[in-house]
Amino acid sequence: MNEISFIAQKLISEHSLSKDEYALLIINRNPEISEMLLSAADKERRKIYSNKIFLRGLIEISNYCKNDCLYCGIRRGNVNCSRYRLTKEDILTCAEEGYSLGFRTFVLQGGEDGYYNDDRLCDIIDSLKTKYPECAVTLSLGERSYESYKRLFDSGADRYLLRHETADETHYGKLHPDSMSYKNRIECLYNLKEIGYQTGCGFMVGSPYQTAENIAADLKFIETFSPDMCGIGPFIPHKDTPFAAERAGTPELTCFLLSVIRLIKPNILLPSTTALGTIAPNGREKGILAGANVIMPNLSPVSVRKKYELYDNKICTGEESAQCRQCLETRIKSIGFEIVNDRGDIKFI
Repeated sequence: MNEISFIAQKLISEHSLSKDEYALLIINRNPEISEMLLSAADKERRKIYSNKIFLRGLIEISNYCKNDCLYCGIRRGNVNCSRYRLTKEDILTCAEEGYSLGFRTFVLQGGEDGYYNDDRLCDIIDSLKTKYPECAVTLSLGERSYESYKRLFDSGADRYLLRHETADETHYGKLHPDSMSYKNRIECLYNLKEIGYQTGCGFMVGSPYQTAENIAADLKFIETFSPDMCGIGPFIPHKDTPFAAERAGTPELTCFLLSVIRLIKPNILLPSTTALGTIAPNGREKGILAGANVIMPNLSPVSVRKKYELYDNKICTGEESAQCRQCLETRIKSIGFEIVNDRGDIKFI
């Protein structure tokens, strides 16, 4: 057995590697190793979740953002971005449609928009939980204070997704403006966990300046932080950002890393992202086969979907929610999996 096969077997049996071993695995991966890890990840996932795939109804509440992240299409400095905000009534209408289609988790996602202060968000969360008490509410609204996170949690929010983007401080500085801090991003994640949220982190695969060592640091962070959810997807450039001419990440490495993350934490909730579906025609199916067990269809009003453009050529910007659900159901069945109407909470083992 060569060194890379040995490292792969160690990951399968121990669910842990050193940072150097993760880097070696990434650098020296090949189709045989990828297939070995995919097969092992699939077995681990099926032991816990069978062939069930959980839906999250994504409601993109605002594309205003105070930040100027170099990779993001809704960055503050993008003057070509057509801005919008959903009202509380808009959000509740999206949730009503989603509930009728079987969605039992609603994800409120948006830029860091000061309009959505704690009072407004608490009112929205309380209304959602009052009307749909059996449903989960996930927030993905960026960095906030401990006190803000606590208020939102006390209003009924169940989960919070905050991508760390990279676990290397120097790399973080190459992707973000000086006004943003790697230390604050990591502190936010630990605050969310301490408060009691089901917490998610994540990173872009193939982001500018990213090395195998950077990804290894991400994997080691995921291993030690032990999130309930992890969102990874390929970096896709946006035409109105400083990274417009940068090369995109690949579906191959993204799927490889989905298998690795499933093996690091077998019970993790792992989305097959819209970005993966955007960069490859059957990307979301490939992500599920690699170990993912969550899909996040868009419940946002069709009129604003094209405006929430974090990267170019995003899929599902014109479909009605019901059409999207039916299409996904068929596609997921074709690869031997089943979409379930379930909150899809993490199962502890």
